[in-house]
Amino acid sequence: MVKLFSISRAKGRAIGRIGVLVSLALFAAAAQAVPDIRHWETTNGARVYFVPAPELPMVDVRILFDAGSVRDRDKGGLALLTNALLAEGAGELDADAITERFDDLGASFGNSSRRESTTVSLRSLSEERVLVEALETVKTIVQRPRFRAEDLARERNRLLVSIRADQASPGSIADKAFYEALYGEHPYAAQPEGSEATVIAITPEDLRRFHRRYYVARNAQVAIVGAVSRERAAEIAERLVGGLPAGERAPALPPVPELKEARVIRIDHPSQQTHLLMGQPGLKRGDQDYFALYVANQVLGGGGLVSRLNEQVREKRGLSYSVYSYFAPMAKRGPFLMGLQTRNDQAAEAMSIMRETLEQFIEEGPSESELAAVQKNIVGGFPLNIDNNRKIVGYLGMIGFYGLELDYLNRFPGRVESLDREQVHEAFRRRIDPQKMITVLVGGGASGKP
Repeated sequence: MVKLFSISRAKGRAIGRIGVLVSLALFAAAAQAVPDIRHWETTNGARVYFVPAPELPMVDVRILFDAGSVRDRDKGGLALLTNALLAEGAGELDADAITERFDDLGASFGNSSRRESTTVSLRSLSEERVLVEALETVKTIVQRPRFRAEDLARERNRLLVSIRADQASPGSIADKAFYEALYGEHPYAAQPEGSEATVIAITPEDLRRFHRRYYVARNAQVAIVGAVSRERAAEIAERLVGGLPAGERAPALPPVPELKEARVIRIDHPSQQTHLLMGQPGLKRGDQDYFALYVANQVLGGGGLVSRLNEQVREKRGLSYSVYSYFAPMAKRGPFLMGLQTRNDQAAEAMSIMRETLEQFIEEGPSESELAAVQKNIVGGFPLNIDNNRKIVGYLGMIGFYGLELDYLNRFPGRVESLDREQVHEAFRRRIDPQKMITVLVGGGASGKP
């Protein structure tokens, strides 16, 4: 799977009682029905999504801001570093004090940054004393980060080490080349970690300016799952983001341009294997074809060992240990991607078989038996996707961030089951054009050299 760079640092180790409760949650939540999602806004405009889960005395909270790397402009790495430094010092607390406070409470804190969003998360016992202090600490982190020069220098050095490591990684090289070729001048083209030059140029004032613009209430959403009432959930949301300026939502991203022609990009690299990526713009969140394309892709390459790509590339010819395909929907059209790794001397054959398998699937579509098996697998496994609070709060974040309907989870199994073979085939045939593919090969065999 294509790597999407992010920095995520857990601030605090959950103590034994949290660990026991988390384990029990797997059994308690599995018996729950599809969660009933409540939605409202804070007094300053942040969107809140809440699911009560009274079975265990825990609360999971996730704050998302539309402040990912698509907002970096010419300062690559800015969104990532802004998020990374939130818990390196805030208010009167330095990084060690923040860590100790969460440890003492038995709470778990995390922060991460991706292409479209940045996240701050908390898992805590719902016991009033513990929860209040944990929330106050997160509030300080979100609302009053220090962004000191010495903290930036430390995090910048860590990021530069990662960037330099990626420059030697064929998988990272392939990922970067693919996104640049696929998206051109669109904000999706840039890597979240930026480049050495852009990261070195970032200043503490850049971080403060970015925080002031994007870490505001109208650009935020709060997802809450746990053993609290609707009224208490409203108090939690107000405590966390009620002190932020109302601000404005980030502007909508531009449409993703259509590919005009196919491209093959070959990059030599001194590796024993060639990394191969092939794809084109796919679909966005909320797309009317999402469920048909999701099911179609499970047959093509998303179903692991039972997929068409696996049968043709791995089972019949032994060209790769693993081959896959997936759609990565985003606010605008995220990529449809197929990928594998193979021996350098087999790269040309593997690329040919991947293309042929895709073209044949577009021509024929799934068989009735393939469709039935995939539908049964998706619907049968769906309860496992919402069997604990952490997974549910993740879905709340996605539903809120992309503006999906509140009954998205309730309707998911039915939408999958209702599809027939012609609907699935027609959607995939209409949306995927095998004559307009971006293909990237990185490895010793990329240009035919040994």
